[in-house]
Amino acid sequence: MAPTESSAEVRTSKYSWNGEQKQPHGQPVQIVWRNVVFMSLLHLGAVYGLVLLPQAHIYTAVWAILLHYFSGVLGITAGAHRLWAHRTYKARLPLRVVMAMANSVAFQNHIHEWSRDHRCHHKYSETNGDPHNASRGFFFSHCGWLLVRKHPDVIAKGKQIDLSDLAADPVVRFQKRYYLPSVLLLCFTLPTVVPILAWRESLTNAFCIAVLSRYVLTLNATWLVNSAAHLWGTRPYDRSIRPAENRFVSSVAGGEGWHNYHHTFPFDYATGELGWRLNMTTVFIDLMAWAGLAYDLRTAPPSVVRARALRTGDGTWGEQY
Repeated sequence: MAPTESSAEVRTSKYSWNGEQKQPHGQPVQIVWRNVVFMSLLHLGAVYGLVLLPQAHIYTAVWAILLHYFSGVLGITAGAHRLWAHRTYKARLPLRVVMAMANSVAFQNHIHEWSRDHRCHHKYSETNGDPHNASRGFFFSHCGWLLVRKHPDVIAKGKQIDLSDLAADPVVRFQKRYYLPSVLLLCFTLPTVVPILAWRESLTNAFCIAVLSRYVLTLNATWLVNSAAHLWGTRPYDRSIRPAENRFVSSVAGGEGWHNYHHTFPFDYATGELGWRLNMTTVFIDLMAWAGLAYDLRTAPPSVVRARALRTGDGTWGEQY
């Protein structure tokens, strides 16, 4: 089922938040060399795109940044994460269509699979059932989990997650069915073609900057939520879990770095207590609500947040104001 208030309370005695692994994950690591090669070439291409940046048209850089925020904020944080994985608010059809398109630009697995993995992450956080288990270290939780075979527990637990709400959404079904064509068109082709046709950018600059560098930037911003925000920062709401309040991650990931709050209150659409501060996704959702495209925004009552912070926090609650 989708993470709810009660699922935030799921804990494990196998691991402690400070990084000490109490029990080994118990499975030999099976490297997927195809993924290793792909990720290596992708990051090398992204670095080459940065080298080309000084000689590219300024519009190409602006285009890449716009695509980064379009795919990251609309496709991942507001869409796959807060809307579909957690159901923290509801969105009307036009908004869901746009966010599904943005999700294809992001190319981080289709909405159905992304949401399944994320629900698994919350329900079995820091256990072998967590796809990017932070107890296995920074590299594994950042991107290493994509370079090895899934732990058997991830596969087994994933099959137990209720995804009926996603299966009932025609937008999610359509995107899943046509995911690869949509990625080829929206993540790779259009971002390359637009600079060439609109301001006569070279093919190499357009592809390496607007596709490779932009794509890798979005990937790593998202991965930081799984890694850095599970390792470094304060824990004002629940000191017993790894997820922490990390301002840097919030600044680069559209507001997703208020992670101790989010894992304590996963049903809150803002994923944080500070409103619009370092939370571009909350700004977007609030604007969509004002326009009538988003509704039924769920929040944690301030009295509940305060009581929880005083009861289980690390004593830093209030310092973020």
